Amino acid sequence: MAEDYVIRVLNSPLDVDACAWDALLQTQPNPSPFMRHAYLAALHASGSAAPATGWTPHFIMLSIGNELVAACALYEKVHSYGEYVFDWAWANAYAQHGLPYYPKAVAAVPFTPVPGARLMACDAAARAALVQAMVAWCDQNGMSSLHLLFVNEDDAAACAQAGLMLRHTVQFHWKNTEPGYSDFDDFLSSLSQEKRKKIRQERRKVAESSVSFRWSLGPDITLSDWDFFYRCYERTYLEHGNAPYLSRDFFQRMADTMPEHWLLFIAERDGKAIASSLIALDQYSTRATDTKTQGDNTKVAYGRYWGALERVDCLHFEACYYQPLQWCIDHGYHRFEGGAQGEHKMARALLPVKTTSAHWLAHPAFADAVARFLEREGEGIGEYLDDLKQRSPFRSGD
Repeated sequence: MAEDYVIRVLNSPLDVDACAWDALLQTQPNPSPFMRHAYLAALHASGSAAPATGWTPHFIMLSIGNELVAACALYEKVHSYGEYVFDWAWANAYAQHGLPYYPKAVAAVPFTPVPGARLMACDAAARAALVQAMVAWCDQNGMSSLHLLFVNEDDAAACAQAGLMLRHTVQFHWKNTEPGYSDFDDFLSSLSQEKRKKIRQERRKVAESSVSFRWSLGPDITLSDWDFFYRCYERTYLEHGNAPYLSRDFFQRMADTMPEHWLLFIAERDGKAIASSLIALDQYSTRATDTKTQGDNTKVAYGRYWGALERVDCLHFEACYYQPLQWCIDHGYHRFEGGAQGEHKMARALLPVKTTSAHWLAHPAFADAVARFLEREGEGIGEYLDDLKQRSPFRSGD
């Protein structure tokens, strides 16, 4: 019963019991490393996702007795940066009618458009109670709206049951379908001749520019490698006129508390490092002979950050796609998620995947207007996916 739940709202991830949080996370389907307590705590403690940057945490926790049975990372937001599910048009519509859109509430991993559990719960009843608690908190605290971003199927069902509106976007993921590719050439052989030729040409351009790659996994990533990576990461943002979302201190905390979840590629030319890409791993793997697993043990790699100090034709594709995909094949990883947007990823055999977010708006008239908009947008997303499926990079019949 709902009255059996004790509801607490903690205003810092540092106040959350890390062991209880991570234990609940491990009961969720395909638990993401980005929902680990250490990851969320590092975002907060480093000042990357904190009140000063417009991310004020309110972690909602449901317990029965001394047992944590449901929890979510909820942030009060005064802007829409770092979310990757765009609602700027909604904010503008509110402003045009003289209504405040901010503050709003967002259940998400800051700056991380990776699908997964947002409503961590021991069962469906606890998940439903958590949604109700979140909406009640938003209503009581004057939030214009609640947004749960990149939710999994269980979360989407619970949100829909509670009356929240669902919204869909598209990402591009690569799959190493069982029994798995034997090597990169085996993977290339599954592609159409046009795509196979294009990838070989792009890789040849990088090799002919005298660029080679090395990779480091987990604790083997040195301090100097982390420093070099951050120079590249920071430069990518500065070249686009923005400050980076994540601080150097955040990545140091990752090196200190979650090293097993990171894989770093560094491109070198004439013995000098010129570019890097950082990949996240949901499972730690050190050997090329690791047994390929199935089902709930699916091993996933996530393309996260990249940057270069020199311009080399096709270097981005090599660092962000071909090197990681080759590593995934060699180490028995089943899926590589390429992040938000990027139709160009299809040419690298990353296929379209529908992602879901859920939304509640306090203002009835705006809620009705957004519902009509989402219905039209959803039809467009469906047509877009159908169009993309007609452009498969794989050989006919595969």
